[in-house]
Amino acid sequence: MKLKKNIKVGKSKVNLFFFFIFFLFFYKSSYSQTIFKLHYDFEGIYTEIKVLDKVSSKNFLLKLRNGDELVYKNISIKSVKCKNSELDDNPEITAYIQVRDLNNKDNNQVFVFNGWMFSSSPSINPFDHPVYDIWLINCY
Repeated sequence: MKLKKNIKVGKSKVNLFFFFIFFLFFYKSSYSQTIFKLHYDFEGIYTEIKVLDKVSSKNFLLKLRNGDELVYKNISIKSVKCKNSELDDNPEITAYIQVRDLNNKDNNQVFVFNGWMFSSSPSINPFDHPVYDIWLINCY
């Protein structure tokens, strides 16, 4: 009789052990998914871009608040949204940027550039302007 009691106690300990392992596995996976979502989908408030003036060969680092428009010489630059992937080995910074040439009064072409810009490969969606060149530097 005592042998059966020990077996039942042993079975309950094994069941409790498996329940504990099961609980830790799902708790850890849900916790890591939460952390992963928080860091991977990091949307910044500020976008840092570098503007090169091709005539004077000088470059300037500009800090834009997302949603605000900044007038730099005769172009208007607006960063609508930026994202930063922090967990990658090679972090990718993307930003949706709109650039208008203030000298151009043609209503048919409102934006010189209107689209996503990528820090690692700016040639995917290039910015073409005869006087200025723009690179995406950072998002925070």
